Order: sequence, then structure tokens, then C-alpha cells
Amino acid sequence: MKTNFLYVSFLVLFLSINTFAQENIPTTERYTAHNKGKFFGHMGGNRTYYTTSDLHFEGEGYNFTVENAQSHDLPKGWNIDYITPGKLTTSQTNWKVGYFFHDKFNVSIGIDHMKYVMTQNQTAMINGTINLPLTEAGSQFNGTYNNEPIDLTDGKFLKFEHTNGLNYVFTEAAYYTDISSIFGITNTDIFQLNFTQGLGMGLLVPRTDATVLQKPRHDEFHISGYGFSADAGLNFTFFKHFYILTELKGGYINMTDVRTTYTDDHAQHHFWHGGTIVSFGGIFRL
Repeated sequence: MKTNFLYVSFLVLFLSINTFAQENIPTTERYTAHNKGKFFGHMGGNRTYYTTSDLHFEGEGYNFTVENAQSHDLPKGWNIDYITPGKLTTSQTNWKVGYFFHDKFNVSIGIDHMKYVMTQNQTAMINGTINLPLTEAGSQFNGTYNNEPIDLTDGKFLKFEHTNGLNYVFTEAAYYTDISSIFGITNTDIFQLNFTQGLGMGLLVPRTDATVLQKPRHDEFHISGYGFSADAGLNFTFFKHFYILTELKGGYINMTDVRTTYTDDHAQHHFWHGGTIVSFGGIFRL
């Protein structure tokens, strides 16, 4: 019943805006007719999904790979932390600022603050060797592994997360198309609907929470790899300057140097990701 009420409310709001937007404004040219020279910025939240990945760990006394490890994100749902100073990164958040150098094209920089958690409750296959001194914690796992199963549930063998977070710092070029006329909207200064498409590339700067064979973790920001991304979405602009952006976004991430301890120990993995983003922002000509 609650869901049906929300759908009906949104439909009434859309039809009301659409009717209001039909009015002809006696101006020679509307503000929304051209984007060149405008700046924009927005922030929002995301849900992200990951393919399985081979987690390779290497350090003094061990060199092994956990095959096809499963993972998930860590959503908090709608909460005040999205706008609370000091708590912004406790949620999965997104920021972007950009500039239109053409009516239909813009460039931007942004941060996708995703969260990546290796699923703890799983049994995975392991390949490689572990040969730690018998006096060290984790030496109970010493041995040579050849595609052998290991239960990761209790976290004693491995805990692996990018929860603060899987930070994708990127630059993007995007194309905007005004599709208001398809819906009969004539006064775009009241309401405008744009279709957006973007391609991006950037660096991964995670803060990784990794406990490998019970060794002390390295929990500091570190440039760990690179990524590519593509997105498509709908931009709902209200009263010239304010908008809601809904996007589908996906891409490829290759993390070649994930710090796991305060020595030279490190991890590597690569994977594909996809998800949804909802953002709120503004667009202005300075």
C-alpha cells in the first residue's frame, strides 16, 4: 500500500509539472536552451554489485590466490549521514563537479565512494604456498595448496574489505541530450528532462581493511590501481538550476597494489562492477 501511494504521488507530481511546463513564456530565449559555460555539481548515493575475483596475496612466507571470491557492497539505506559533516563517508556516496564546454558536452571530475566486502560466509578454492615461522600466528595454515577448498567464515584465514572505501577518483566526458519535447514539455525553464551518457577513467585510492593470516592490517589510503567506467542516466532539472540525476553505471577495476600490512605485503585483484546512483545537484552560469 505504501509503495502504491508513492507511485501515485510521483505520477501526480510529474503530471502537474508537465502541465505547468506547457505554458509559453514570452522570452526570446530560455536559460535552459544552452548549457555552454555552465558549471554543475552534485552528490548522492549508490548501490554497487561486483563480479567474483581472484584475490592474490603475496608477502614474506606466503604466496597464494583465493579463486573466484564472492563480494558485496555495504549499504546503509537513506539516512542523515549523507549530509552530516564528518559522517559522509560512512555511507556509499558520490560527488561530481563539472563544466559544459559545449551545449551538449561537459567534462567533470568526481569520486565514487563505493564499499567492497569479501563475503565472509563462503568456501573458496585456494592455490599457492604458505610457509610462515611456526612461532607466528597464521602458521597453522602452512602448506602447499592445489585447488583446495578453505572455509573463510571465521575470518582467521582472511578478512578483506575496501570499506572506507573503494574510492574511484575519476575524470569523465559526458554527452547531454534534451528529450523534454518527447514528453510534450515546452517550457524547459520550469522542467527539463535530459538523457546523459558518460565515459570515465581514473585511479583507485582505497582504505583497505585486510587481515591476512592474522597479520596486523594496513589501514591507510593508498593508490592501488586504475579503472574505467561508463554511465547513462536521466537528468530531471527543475526551475533552471536544480536537478535530480538517476544513473546506471558500470566499469572495470584493476587493483595491482593493495596494501595489506605495514611491510611489503600486498594483494592484487581485478573485477567488473555495476550499479545505480541517485544524486541531487545544481547547475549555474558563473
